Amino acid sequence: MTGMLASVENLDEARLVVELGADIIDLKAPSAGALGALPVETVRAIVAELGERRPFSATIGDLPMQPQRVLEAVEAMAATGVDYVKIGFFPAGDWSGTLDALVPVAERGFRLVAVLFGDRKPDLAQVGELARAGFAGVMLDTLDKRAGSLTQVCELPFLGDFVAETQAQGLLCGLAGSLRQGDIPELLNLHPDYLGFRGALCRQHERTAALDRKAVETIRAMI
Repeated sequence: MTGMLASVENLDEARLVVELGADIIDLKAPSAGALGALPVETVRAIVAELGERRPFSATIGDLPMQPQRVLEAVEAMAATGVDYVKIGFFPAGDWSGTLDALVPVAERGFRLVAVLFGDRKPDLAQVGELARAGFAGVMLDTLDKRAGSLTQVCELPFLGDFVAETQAQGLLCGLAGSLRQGDIPELLNLHPDYLGFRGALCRQHERTAALDRKAVETIRAMI
């Protein structure tokens, strides 16, 4: 059964999506990039109030693939008490070194979720590498939010292959990236664990705008 992931940027938004039944709450700063990070103090305060009611994830920001820098950001965010820490695996940089640096974090029981970018045509072999490094899940997102939704930058068979490979590796699988209401029916047929939303939940479908209650209710009902 596919769940709904709702990305929020403050406590009021988190309260709203919890009230309306989102399955997992994702904490991020949309104005700070594809995976912009909230201050750890903000994340800690939200989790302290609502963490008993829903699982929470949080991004570490649009960081380059520099092992020490990513490691420090992951450890700081993990210390807030979130259930999952999301790490963007951007196209350039030291992927293997970053994976090696994060293995001990995963071994300590922290649940790490890698974010790959569909508009950068990731190699599905990377999913197996992430599984071997101890990651808990992989999400497929978009890096360039102006390029359209995930379904516009990736063909449906590729998305199906991504879901199948991720789940075959025993990992949670999420699809996100400027998804709209019209994307939901065909993506549900692929049976990902989560569909992730931000812009479609906001006023005028603008990801940096405030959440719109009716939009959240509509997408919750569709899923």
